[in-house]
Amino acid sequence: MKRHMMNRPCILALRIAFLFVGLNGRAQEPSQADAPENERWNLFYQATAVGQYHGTFRSPYSGLFSLRNYPERDVSLTTTLFLGLRLEKNTVLYFDPEIAGGRGFSNVNGLANFSNGELPRVASATPKPYLARLYISHDFGFGGEMEQVESEENQLAGQRPMKRYTITAGRFTLTDFFDNNRYTHDPRMQFLGWGVMYNGAWDYPADVRGYTWGWVHELHLRNWSLRYSSAAMPRVANGLRLDRRLFRNRGDVLEGEYRYTVNTHPGAVRVLQYFNRAKAGNYAEAIRQAELNGGPPVVTDTRRNGTLKYGFGLSADQELTKDIGIFGRLGWNDGKTESFAFTAIDRLATIGISTTGQRWRRQFDTAATEFTVSGISGVHRIYLARGGYDFLIGDGRLRYGTERISETYYSARLFPGFFASFDLQHVSNPAYNRDRGPVWIPSVRLHMDFALRTSSKPHKH
Repeated sequence: MKRHMMNRPCILALRIAFLFVGLNGRAQEPSQADAPENERWNLFYQATAVGQYHGTFRSPYSGLFSLRNYPERDVSLTTTLFLGLRLEKNTVLYFDPEIAGGRGFSNVNGLANFSNGELPRVASATPKPYLARLYISHDFGFGGEMEQVESEENQLAGQRPMKRYTITAGRFTLTDFFDNNRYTHDPRMQFLGWGVMYNGAWDYPADVRGYTWGWVHELHLRNWSLRYSSAAMPRVANGLRLDRRLFRNRGDVLEGEYRYTVNTHPGAVRVLQYFNRAKAGNYAEAIRQAELNGGPPVVTDTRRNGTLKYGFGLSADQELTKDIGIFGRLGWNDGKTESFAFTAIDRLATIGISTTGQRWRRQFDTAATEFTVSGISGVHRIYLARGGYDFLIGDGRLRYGTERISETYYSARLFPGFFASFDLQHVSNPAYNRDRGPVWIPSVRLHMDFALRTSSKPHKH
């Protein structure tokens, strides 16, 4: 995307930000000290711009969905409003309109663990408004114990039952509820890579922009949480329209979370399992058809309703000191069915470390580094090696090797509500091809968020 295309949306984002500052007197950051006891509503705003570059790299051949081996400079922008409204004591409504624009490297092709999580599936370079979230959530509490929650994006400050059963229904992204990780879950403030911000082996149900319609059930206890969701799959791989045939095609997700402390330092482990059914193709069948008919295999020619794809995920994070924490993820899916909703990763392992700037008197800064190894199944390798294409990778042939990406970033708070980050990624074997790469990807990220909120008196029991 050409840089001049971002001028108007960038100016619009700044104007909105200044409007919020004017309304609020100053940029506010959520804190327990000024959070109302029980908010009636809150309103947050964020804007994030990411600029990336990569240079030339070794590329003896390329295909339709290869990362281009000449210099590319691309910019993305998202702006979001987060409105929360308390309808009743334990019932809340969230509404998030969003604008996103930009075009990633090579039209967001050529990397399985793509480099910019702010562009997971943007369909157009021109910034466009759309509905990100619109959902309602209700807590069924049991027991008298309560916990205090702070005012945040899509979270109203106040008391919630410590032991509760929560039902959420509407439009959202499943990553709002599943596969959380304290140190890597937000590409606007943390790691940018797709397979780092979320578990890349989880082909989570979503449209081209990353959102879906569905419902989520959560059982929350003091140290345990259990979650289940059923949500709509896209009609085609990486598609904008969602499939309404929910009895045949949908995504089901289960997750258990255990929270604990080690010498007063919190930690958590999450185990995820998913089952997707979609009008998707099968790699082995595509290879057999190509052997009979000639030419490269085409997985889209084998699509059938109700095709099953399943997988597992593990996420863990552990605070070591007040300013240092470690984290990791493991992921696996069957690798037989075409990559459909998120990205082309069948196997994943991530490990990393994150530290705040408290030691050098920059308590709101963060420095972090990680290493991720991604892989694909045997039949998936054969499919790509014989000239097949997924919806975002394919070099026309393949000399297989795991895609290995290291990423390091430093995020500095310049003043309240405004952060600047420098990020550096090193990619070996892009799109699992040992004949191509390595690639260096430096990025600069600017992020601002402001809050305007009010409250009401606590609801009477």
